[in-house]
Amino acid sequence: MSSSSVHDEKNIELVKDPEQSSSLESLSEIGESNIDPELKVEQLAEEMGINHRKLMWKIDVWVVPPFCLLYFLSFLDRVNISNANLYGLTADLNLVGNQYNTALAVFFVPYITFEVLANYCIKFVKPHIWLSTLVLLFGGISIGLGFVQNFAGLVACRFFIGVTEASTFPSIFYLLSTYYSKVESQRRFSLFFSCTALSGAASGAIAYKIHDLNMVHGLESWRWIFIIEGAITCGCAFLLFFLIADFPEEARFLTANERQFLKAKLEILSGTQSAFEIKNTLKDVAKCFKDWLIWLSAWCYFFLIIPSYGYAYFAATIINQMGYTAVSAQQHSVYPWVCAFGVINVVAFFSDRFQKRLPFFIGCSTMALIGLALVLGSPDAPKTRYAGCFLTASGLYSAMPLIVCWSSINMSSHIRKSVSTAWQIGFGNIGGIISIFIFLAKDSPRYVPGLSVCVGSVSLAIFTGIAYFYACYRFNNIKQTDAYKQEFNALSEREQILAGDKNPRFVYMY
Repeated sequence: MSSSSVHDEKNIELVKDPEQSSSLESLSEIGESNIDPELKVEQLAEEMGINHRKLMWKIDVWVVPPFCLLYFLSFLDRVNISNANLYGLTADLNLVGNQYNTALAVFFVPYITFEVLANYCIKFVKPHIWLSTLVLLFGGISIGLGFVQNFAGLVACRFFIGVTEASTFPSIFYLLSTYYSKVESQRRFSLFFSCTALSGAASGAIAYKIHDLNMVHGLESWRWIFIIEGAITCGCAFLLFFLIADFPEEARFLTANERQFLKAKLEILSGTQSAFEIKNTLKDVAKCFKDWLIWLSAWCYFFLIIPSYGYAYFAATIINQMGYTAVSAQQHSVYPWVCAFGVINVVAFFSDRFQKRLPFFIGCSTMALIGLALVLGSPDAPKTRYAGCFLTASGLYSAMPLIVCWSSINMSSHIRKSVSTAWQIGFGNIGGIISIFIFLAKDSPRYVPGLSVCVGSVSLAIFTGIAYFYACYRFNNIKQTDAYKQEFNALSEREQILAGDKNPRFVYMY
């Protein structure tokens, strides 16, 4: 059976390139042999006249940087409110009680609600159109935040930023997972995710410089944070329209020969077909939620999100309360993010090098646990608390891309990748709401309740990560039993393709 052919005429569109008929016949012969998958790929590359290494460099250049820029802008416009708050947002808008926390929380309501729907829609609207339009919209709303006059205006803008950003994170992970195999993925995923660290650093650095614009044209410095960063985002949206990559089957920067090879390569290495051509239904979406792997990875990400957003939203405030001025706190908030950027990418390199996920996940989570413990347990030692910020940021923001990459690359077929990434990130971000309401002004400067919850949350993330590992290990063994293979082979051809990683030939990574 050719890996590029399709089997259900009612649901699957047959895709063929006459110029590649000989290559496809060769692929069929290779696919039925017992040759090592990596060797199969190299044989196919030679047969199709593809320089594999050169092609991967081409994909890296065209795919990863635009997504890095996109998420850099997204995270920047999401967390810059914490920098604005240091410059007087709460006082100027007359916020009282927990209204500031409410303004932070309202972002997550649409952000969580629309994750799965957004990933479903991206199959119908080309990614470069869909994502660049969303960037333009949330950049414009960010500019609007610079002109709000009261709590209602602040909440409305935060809500609509949540709506427009709902598709950015899960869609990017979804798209990335369609370009790279399991052993190629982590360093690309983490490079993209490390933009959160760069964005956090940039937010503090920009805010540090913007302080000089206070009352220029009658606008407070906190307003200029939103206006300038929003304007930069809108400008980049037009650039991203031309740069963002679509799915491999439609990628404009690849030749027809390269698209055919990449699709075949990923199918050989996974042992399954991509199912890109299948028109999915809501019933197909619902069926994905019966899988324990999707739920375990979502819970693991949820437990990491609580301390991660807690740090992103309140680190500048905590550093400020160590004795620094508001302006100096902006500057000092940059350095832990810069450190995290380096750690994220070093961990990803070695994770791919050794083709392991669990040991690195536990190591990074433990680093975060130690960092949070230092911040919590050293209220009278500012330097120790500040050192804890470095460990916390580096550990958390290295562990998160590990679990997201690990779970998304363990999904095969477009529908399972789409639902898994969207649900993991959507469900996980419920933790963002929790993080906002455990760091209350009345608990300043120690924030004992919030930091204690974060310590417990990271501990649960480690436990859930181990459970996810065990589930992958167990399912790998179950899929090799005769009973399972007979049950799988009894499915219709459409169901077998949509099942993706449930195919006995697919091996879960851990």
